[in-house]
Amino acid sequence: MTDTTAQTAAPTPEEAYATYHGRRELSVVQPTGSLALVNTQWIDSSQTIWGVPGTWAPLPKGESGLKLTAEASDNITVDGLLVDGEATVRGKDDEQPSAIVFSDSVTGFVIASEEGTYALRVWDSNSEGIREFGSISAFDYDPEWVVTGTFTELPDGTTVGFEHLKDDGKTRELPIPGEITFSKDGVDYNLAAFKAGRALQLVFSDATSGDSTYSVGRFLFVAPNADGTITLDFNRAILPPCAFSYAFNCPMPPRQNRFTVPIEAGEKQVLKKDGSLLHE
Repeated sequence: MTDTTAQTAAPTPEEAYATYHGRRELSVVQPTGSLALVNTQWIDSSQTIWGVPGTWAPLPKGESGLKLTAEASDNITVDGLLVDGEATVRGKDDEQPSAIVFSDSVTGFVIASEEGTYALRVWDSNSEGIREFGSISAFDYDPEWVVTGTFTELPDGTTVGFEHLKDDGKTRELPIPGEITFSKDGVDYNLAAFKAGRALQLVFSDATSGDSTYSVGRFLFVAPNADGTITLDFNRAILPPCAFSYAFNCPMPPRQNRFTVPIEAGEKQVLKKDGSLLHE
């Protein structure tokens, strides 16, 4: 009996990269994709929020989320219920964060800071950014920028100071679980990455930053292998969310993550349909 089962060849690295890039472009135009974020407003007193109805206020210290005051005519639903009076909107730090719907295209949720303050994020699936979006420009796949390094765990409580784009130079001490070391073209590197879910998030800049790539820098998500090695595929370097919406506040590369050489791999810029930059 002849075996007629089709044998599907494994994709080449270039093909896998093309698929990855296509999915990235699709992800940023989703209803809560990076291009959909139109506002992030931190709430330290009773106030209104640009673009959406209702009055928003802090809850007593120790409680998660914000207090919303609205009329039925505002047509705001929280967790599927129309708000007519007051409602508690639980934050993302709660086991069951609240879902907010303002209209067919506008939604929201509440985020929490490390200091225990809260902000409302507003998403619009018909935002100007989504309407103008054309593509994410990227370098061609380059196997030279797939680098094997070593991951070394650090003691609990080890931190590195990260500045954020909108923090006026203030530094946030973020815990890092370990250090990443590797050599490339005769140069030794020692990088800091912080935890992002089950992965490590590397925030870096290089000699292309502000030239052919986004000025603030780029992100790379990696995970250590069981044998202590770690693969850094810079072809998977992505633009930070603030490259898509000014409503994000992105971390900036710490000093040891600022390469003096050009890393011509990964994403470059967000482009409009006419090929111009979405954000200058």
